[in-house]
Amino acid sequence: MISTAFIHAIGTAVPDTDIHPAFVDWASARIADPRDRALFTRMAQRSGIDHRWSVLDAPTAPTGFYGAAWPTTAQRMGVYAEQAPILAARAVAGLGEQAAIDGITHLVVASCTGFTAPGIDQRLVTMLGLSPSVERLMVGYMGCYAAIVALRSARHIVRSEPDARVLVICVELSSLHLQEDARVEPLLAMLQFGDGAAAALVSGAPGGIALGQPFAMTVPDTADLIRWDLGDHGFAMHLSGEVPGAIAQALAGTISLPVPADSVDLWAVHAGGRSILDAVARALDLSPDALDHSRAVLRAFGNMSSATLMFVLARILAGEQSGQGIAMAFGPGLAAEGLAFHRAAP
Repeated sequence: MISTAFIHAIGTAVPDTDIHPAFVDWASARIADPRDRALFTRMAQRSGIDHRWSVLDAPTAPTGFYGAAWPTTAQRMGVYAEQAPILAARAVAGLGEQAAIDGITHLVVASCTGFTAPGIDQRLVTMLGLSPSVERLMVGYMGCYAAIVALRSARHIVRSEPDARVLVICVELSSLHLQEDARVEPLLAMLQFGDGAAAALVSGAPGGIALGQPFAMTVPDTADLIRWDLGDHGFAMHLSGEVPGAIAQALAGTISLPVPADSVDLWAVHAGGRSILDAVARALDLSPDALDHSRAVLRAFGNMSSATLMFVLARILAGEQSGQGIAMAFGPGLAAEGLAFHRAAP
């Protein structure tokens, strides 16, 4: 008998430092040309972002992480190795306030903003007091759609082992990858990203969000539109202005949803940026409020890479609306990953 996998609860966490206003001031001061500076300011005001959070304390201040000299990748990874498990554990603590998280059999961790060995999955086993025999899966360097991959993997596990209890964690420290650049487009890309973590409990027991049919599509001839390039001073994000148009075109043609768009009651779309959400809404002819959960997450937290979609799903779980849903995210490739879901009545 094939089981259905359910998300029972999602805990979320962000660090304590709101970096967004300070970053806007810092980035604006770096732009020499007044017209470019005015363009950056206008785009920042239209970004749909009010807050972004960082594990770093005042990172762009003269005495901050980026103040005196640009940190090396090794220095950034040192912070990642220390702080990523701590933030992830805070998200798990939030999950534990909503659901019993004993008897975990599998741990799936997604993160693309750092590397360390032993991995943060192993560190979390110790920090959370999980059994040393728990089966671990590390989803690395897949970018914003890694949340879908992690949930899809949990679904496969539960469908093959109906008694499995899977802890899914997404944790990203995007603020560790600020780059020394004064051009408008890279600064606008850096403007989007913040730190965050989310943890979900997935099992075969009914309730919450039922995970349905997954879908995936790598859009041809778009590989250079979204990239993370590893360098001596962190991971440089390249986010082309062509991304929203490419997503809209793909949704209108090559991406096949598992259910018709007009039958969807709930949309959990990765809040990659205001223009991306606008492009999805136009391409699928969605109602003006269809992406309210995604826009609310973007406004309060920015783009937290893989953790972002989990924040959107957490809002859906906390709400009163039930029905058919689609979860969808985009990332390097350019690729789209998603799955159908059904939210049971609260």
